[in-house]
Amino acid sequence: MHKNVPNLRHLRAFREVAINKNISLSAEKIFISQSAITQAINKLEQHFGTSLFNRSPSGMFLTERGEILFRRVDRCLNLLQQGVKDAIRSGNGKAGTNPLNIISTSQLRALIALEGNHSFSMAARSINISQPSLHRSARELEDHLSITLFEKTNIGISLTKAALILSRSAKLAFSELRQGFEEVNESLGIESSYIAIGSMPLARTYILPMALNQLTVSRPQMSINVIDGPYEDLLQHLRQGDIDFLIGALRGNFPSKEIIEETLFETSLSIVARAGHPLAGQSELTLEQLAQYPWVVPRKGTPARSRFEAMFEQAGIHIPMGLIECSSQILIRQLLQASDRLTFLSKHQITLEEKQGILATLAYKPDHSSRPIGLTYRTDWHPTSAQKELMNYLRDLSRNIEE
Repeated sequence: MHKNVPNLRHLRAFREVAINKNISLSAEKIFISQSAITQAINKLEQHFGTSLFNRSPSGMFLTERGEILFRRVDRCLNLLQQGVKDAIRSGNGKAGTNPLNIISTSQLRALIALEGNHSFSMAARSINISQPSLHRSARELEDHLSITLFEKTNIGISLTKAALILSRSAKLAFSELRQGFEEVNESLGIESSYIAIGSMPLARTYILPMALNQLTVSRPQMSINVIDGPYEDLLQHLRQGDIDFLIGALRGNFPSKEIIEETLFETSLSIVARAGHPLAGQSELTLEQLAQYPWVVPRKGTPARSRFEAMFEQAGIHIPMGLIECSSQILIRQLLQASDRLTFLSKHQITLEEKQGILATLAYKPDHSSRPIGLTYRTDWHPTSAQKELMNYLRDLSRNIEE
């Protein structure tokens, strides 16, 4: 979507006319000629494929679709304005009366591209422009803000703290515009919705596939991106607008108020092995018996790994040696099938494997193994109707989950 972001000058003109309902007054306020504002609005209407204003002798009034877009544009520009101010403050610069006047869409696209790459050439290729164009845009942004945004390091070009602040604000702002474009299209009867979901192990094997299948029945043409990865990486992408929401085990205890966690259901962890394991079918097991076998465990820092370690430590038993750390359920299943290894999973994660007679839960119930599963999203996130629909499917499915 970043490559389709309209000119920021056009967005500023649109917002000002929407507020003042008058082109001449808006021109005075943002120091743009009336003809330039008229041209900007015409280009935005072409970009979004619909009329945004009803024009009359008494003024310019937003259409229904103009109202939809205005809410997103206003949030976009507010995010950018605050981001510029915060970046200038972080870089010990001095903000002007309206710092948003001095930056452009191409400059912000260059900044975002450089965050994900460590050279001007790689960044330019990632957004399909020439290296000189990207280099010029990046340096112009740095000059206009009068702060250092880029530093040379042993791995190439790195962004300063000020640049990272501005890049995050730009990503969130561009995400607002993407959502606005989708909402305008939906009002025109065009399905262009896009959802990016950060998925953790339990959700991706059970509840999420069911919800996605339900959603695509009602919205067969929408685009969905399910992103796997370590929780910390997914959370970072969520905070900067690359991901709309996360689903999986909740962490809690956030130091900031920018993140909301919503519990969908709770599930307990079980000891899992292959169906023909020596311990399978035994009615009573001890932790000492379990400690004699090799294990496949989640990586450090995850709730399940913390509970695995606590299970042995609280009983005064050494944690088994030779652990294999893995979050891939496909690999875990293959490791269990071909050995006597044990693992620590929710029963919901092996529903299919149990029905097929591949894996089995052992008769040992760990203490304090219950954990909340739910949604994680930004406090100031305003989901589109498609995003709300998917979240509601997840909520509905969660109500029917039984331990």
